[in-house]
Amino acid sequence: MSAAATRNTGQDPLWSVDDHLEDILAGVQPLEPIELQLLDAQGCVLVDDVTVPVSLPPFDNSSMDGYAVRVADVAGASEEFPAALTVVGDVAAGSTGKLQVGPGEAARIMTGAPLPPGAETVVPVEWTDGGLGGGPVSAMPARSLSPEGASGQVRVHRPAEARAHVREKGSDVKAGELALEAGTVLGPPQIGLLAAIGRGTVRVRPRPRVVVLSTGSELIQPDEELAGGQIYDSNSFALTAAARDAGAIAYRVGAVADDADTLRSTVEDQLVRADLVVTTGGVSVGAYDVVKEALSSVGDEDEPGSGIEFRKLAMQPGKPQGFGSIGPDHTPLLALPGNPVSSYVSFELFVRPAIRTLMGLKDVHRPRVRAVLSADKALTSPAGRRQFLRGKYADGHVTPVGGAGSHLIAALAHADALIVVPEDDRSVEPGAEVEVLLLG
Repeated sequence: MSAAATRNTGQDPLWSVDDHLEDILAGVQPLEPIELQLLDAQGCVLVDDVTVPVSLPPFDNSSMDGYAVRVADVAGASEEFPAALTVVGDVAAGSTGKLQVGPGEAARIMTGAPLPPGAETVVPVEWTDGGLGGGPVSAMPARSLSPEGASGQVRVHRPAEARAHVREKGSDVKAGELALEAGTVLGPPQIGLLAAIGRGTVRVRPRPRVVVLSTGSELIQPDEELAGGQIYDSNSFALTAAARDAGAIAYRVGAVADDADTLRSTVEDQLVRADLVVTTGGVSVGAYDVVKEALSSVGDEDEPGSGIEFRKLAMQPGKPQGFGSIGPDHTPLLALPGNPVSSYVSFELFVRPAIRTLMGLKDVHRPRVRAVLSADKALTSPAGRRQFLRGKYADGHVTPVGGAGSHLIAALAHADALIVVPEDDRSVEPGAEVEVLLLG
């Protein structure tokens, strides 16, 4: 523990929020890259730049159902004086035929079909009689509907400029251009682009596997009947959802009773599927703070820095915290307090950045903005503590939601921001500018 990371309180050292986060991120390294099939790579971070091996589209093709023609053959065409052209055949999407369009000729062409040699433009079918010998049609007729003697000729009622309704080769991206930069998170559009340029696999950092455990003999699962002294386990659900929102593959273990041996064995059993373990509850100074009891002595004597260290932070809510590594692979573990708001605020400040670091992202933090405080009265804050209050942000203003109590989970559900009150501020007046951490 560095001297800069602590404050001398006369008792236990008090860590700042920034120093605790710095210590966590220094102990978490991006996961090793792996090659994955495209759909398995969704949500992962691209390791290498990807260049385009083949232009998109790879050939000139029609953007309309219509007729591929020469510009000169339809110049001056009108409904009164249509241009009559000989239809030499069909060009469908995926066609590999050698059809050519000569003077006075036209080829029926479908959307996405390659522009045949000799053709200079595409006339939409709505500008023609569709080969039926009448007025303009609204859609391409099936060949079976053409009257005898009419299928060999089409009348064009409007002129067309060169390259009209033609998607040019490379008009999307050209061969050799950068398709995606390293560090890109692969969502549906990015996966679509990779498939379009012929990439079936891609090298990425995998999504971190995060195991979430809550502790407390008083906790039961939703849908069960509450007995005296019991409460529903909400933390494991909220934190598992938060881990998935951050980009992780998250596993919820649920509530573990207040027994050190049970908790220790449960954590050890979960390490096989964990890149990061998150516990909530049992990190304070009470007689039943089982996480401290179970994990304070799990370090490897031969591995400097291993084990879990429990700390007090100069923040509210979330003063008690734990961080370290556990198991043969030195899997990072973050121990969060048990009050619902404390655990969620702690997740946003410490766990989310750790997950994003494991993913290999450059920017691991939630966005922060300055906003004007809209409140009926001044906000108070304890001296020497950085306070995080729930708020609602809109149009440069932020409004507090609920009180400061760390158990007020209903208010948290209606908040989309955290109002940050610095350690040296005892109060913040309405109308003052404050720092806001955006959660949405």
